Amino acid sequence: MPFYNCPYVPQAVQSALAQTYPHVEVIVVDDGSTSWRHLLDPFHRRIHILGKANGGTASALNHGMRLASGKYVAWLSSDDWFYPEKIAHQVSFMEQAGLRMSCTDYHIINERNEMTAMHQALRFPSPKAYVASLLSLCPVNGCTVMMTRELIAGLGWFNEAYPYAHDYELWIRAALSGIDMHFVDLPLTLYRRHSGMGTVRHRHAVAAEFESIRAYYGYLLHDRIARTPG
Repeated sequence: MPFYNCPYVPQAVQSALAQTYPHVEVIVVDDGSTSWRHLLDPFHRRIHILGKANGGTASALNHGMRLASGKYVAWLSSDDWFYPEKIAHQVSFMEQAGLRMSCTDYHIINERNEMTAMHQALRFPSPKAYVASLLSLCPVNGCTVMMTRELIAGLGWFNEAYPYAHDYELWIRAALSGIDMHFVDLPLTLYRRHSGMGTVRHRHAVAAEFESIRAYYGYLLHDRIARTPG
């Protein structure tokens, strides 16, 4: 869980601690916060809190995932929630099929924890359609993703050169490496949209990064689409 000056962090931490899956390691990476750090005080004995200089979400994710001890890693933003069965459902889904990466459906909430939209995950009829979507959008909400730690280490972690579109860039690298993104058709995450979120405050920078990534990987994606069945 990357954390930087976020007042919603206690709700996110509590949702991680409330998981029905019995073997959960909660790592909060304080990315140089200057406010709201005291909100973590009640959880000190139940979670790992790692401090670092401010470097952005990708660097915080990499720092936490490198030190994680489990087979699987999942990213929860400090303003979002996991449903209690999130980890249990996703681990079971991946274990049964021997998968390395999956994502789930999700609902949207606002600043007051009110649900504003339901079942927001995009659905694709085939792996080829998913890969093709990467040419025009980021098709996956990062806080719904679970992957093996071995996979993300092998891919080279999140690219810290992209403060905002690091998730999109990683999904592309995974697809180019032949890794399918498997879908759990259950809403297991609550994604919060609010005026203070980075994708709102820095939307122009987000758009610029997206275009830069798409331009860099466009040819390779077209080639991957041509070679993907279906």
